[in-house]
Amino acid sequence: MFTDADEFSAPAALQLRGVSKSYGSGPAAVPALRNISLAVPQGSFTAVMGPSGSGKSTLLQCAAGLDAPDSGEVFLGETEISRLRGKALTRFRRDHVGFVFQSYNLLPQLTVARNVTLPLLLAGRETDTAWLRYVLEAVGLDGFGERKPQELSGGQQQRAAIARALITRPAAVFADEPTGALDSGTARQVLDLLRQTVAELGQTVVMVTHDPVAAVSADTVIFLADGQLDGSMAGATVRDVTDHVAYLGGR
Repeated sequence: MFTDADEFSAPAALQLRGVSKSYGSGPAAVPALRNISLAVPQGSFTAVMGPSGSGKSTLLQCAAGLDAPDSGEVFLGETEISRLRGKALTRFRRDHVGFVFQSYNLLPQLTVARNVTLPLLLAGRETDTAWLRYVLEAVGLDGFGERKPQELSGGQQQRAAIARALITRPAAVFADEPTGALDSGTARQVLDLLRQTVAELGQTVVMVTHDPVAAVSADTVIFLADGQLDGSMAGATVRDVTDHVAYLGGR
């Protein structure tokens, strides 16, 4: 379920309150987000869609602490990450935010297991080997821990990237076009895996996508247009999503 943050009472993994963001300054400033307020419940799968330039990527970056809003508040769990700066923000992201990129971002010289546990290494934390085994098994990479990324298919590399995002037990996992570089069959497997992390691990997933087929894998699709929220759908069909995005782009 998606709801306006001001009306939200159930436990939330993510809340944005009055978030605005522009690029540039003065008369040349380009608004990317305009007074966005939303809340995403714990243990849910949310897709974000909209025409090109609608603010999808900026929303994801502000929500994950990769960029700072000009105004407004961003909460992950009970922590207001929009107040954090420098090392404090870096530590929080490392320990509490999972991020899945379209390009995987795996280090070729490291094994799958080392890539997955890299956030723990950077944090100076011990690896819980039982949790590592569980995560690798959950993403379908049981027995692949000692392989290098170049020995995996594209879909397996994305599974490793998802495992890396899960290893710290984050407050939320953010996915930026996670199926954009995959064929349709492999993309379906990755989307099924994201749903599985929600259903079986209680994870919260927020995914930006341009693909209506990917979007309808989520519990809820929220739409952006010109940096503003423009509706949401639960249980939407591909046709529903396609028609709404076309409508937004044609206004």
